Amino acid sequence: MLNHNGYRGKSLAFLQKNNVRIGDVVKVMADSSYSGILMPRYEYSDDEHVVLKLKSGYNIGLEIDKIKKIETESSANMKKETLPQVQVDPKLPKLLLISTGGTIASKIDYRTGGVTPALTAAELNAAVPELGKIANIDTEVLFSEYSENLLPEHWKKIAEKIDSCIRSEYKGIIVAHGTDTMQYTAAALSFALAGIPIPVALVGSQRSSDRPSSDAALNLISAAKFLVESNASGIYVVMHNSTNDDDVACHWGTCVRKNHTSKRNAFQTIGGSPAYIVKSDSVEKNPQFNYVKREYAPRINFDRRVALVKYYPGLDPKIIDYIISSGYKAIIFEGTGLGHIGKIMYEYVGKAKKKGLFMGMTSQCIDGMVRMTVYESGRDLLNLGIIPLSNMIPETALVKAMWALGNSKNSEGVEKLMKENIASEFSD
Repeated sequence: MLNHNGYRGKSLAFLQKNNVRIGDVVKVMADSSYSGILMPRYEYSDDEHVVLKLKSGYNIGLEIDKIKKIETESSANMKKETLPQVQVDPKLPKLLLISTGGTIASKIDYRTGGVTPALTAAELNAAVPELGKIANIDTEVLFSEYSENLLPEHWKKIAEKIDSCIRSEYKGIIVAHGTDTMQYTAAALSFALAGIPIPVALVGSQRSSDRPSSDAALNLISAAKFLVESNASGIYVVMHNSTNDDDVACHWGTCVRKNHTSKRNAFQTIGGSPAYIVKSDSVEKNPQFNYVKREYAPRINFDRRVALVKYYPGLDPKIIDYIISSGYKAIIFEGTGLGHIGKIMYEYVGKAKKKGLFMGMTSQCIDGMVRMTVYESGRDLLNLGIIPLSNMIPETALVKAMWALGNSKNSEGVEKLMKENIASEFSD
């Protein structure tokens, strides 16, 4: 049976009639002549087009009604790729790469139309041969999920795996991770593994590795160089520093945010510059980068009963009643300006306080400190029991509250941890 993943209706009938399948190298005559690999399509795509990957690496959609002729130049019936045996260099350090489902080192199997992780040592070396010159890399698939599907339970599994390797021979650990929720996982690991004595690099790719503009290989190579050469410790997000391939940034795990949907340099350190920059010939530390050094004492528990409430004009304050009745134990407010919410919320904030919920205030502003003593409204909220969280990023505050709740016996314990600078989440 021919493989036509994602094709249906008119487009499926067209391919079946011409005996063409995904992975075939085909020549198409339309307004011009095109040669490329027939690609799979998304399951919700229309049935009016076929998609080719050209030799340039870019994809093109061709309307079926305008195709005069399509013929197969070579078939997708390929032998399974034979990979060379990995040569271990005893002079090089060892790294561990843990996959959580990101496609940073993946490839498209044109016979099935699926994206296949290249995660054995042999596949990694074949996909990114530069890695073999930096370190000997072991690999393990922890789970395979899009990052938007990750939950605090997944953070715990990642943290437990990393903790189990602390006393091993690994000089550092790479966590391959989807970019959409990478900042949440970075914050979770930063708190759960505070004081970790080795460096951990969360690495992703904004553009899949089959695209000519992919950032996957350089991000992975730079992460390996950073782990081997920096003598750092702690949790970092390692991604492109600019839209070109000049350098890669290593962001501190509690101070990083994804600020663009698709740019290769989507991740930025909020309130400062990246902790390290990896260039082609060096790893440079930011002289202004400082972090809280502490004894390693992992606390790997999370309690998801925390709500992140973004205040806006017109927000129904009864949402606080829902949060209380649903059994939540903490609220992180993303307030306006210096840390404000409208007075329409005050009565309900008072209810939450009486019920013993921890309430913390962050700001919707990208940068700057929460200062609730400046205006009367801020002072009113302080009197109602809301705790200002300085310049902590709202997403980081949410994760920290889940961690604090999971590692405390009561609300007083949560408040104490939330005020303490655990993993440099309060930056200068």
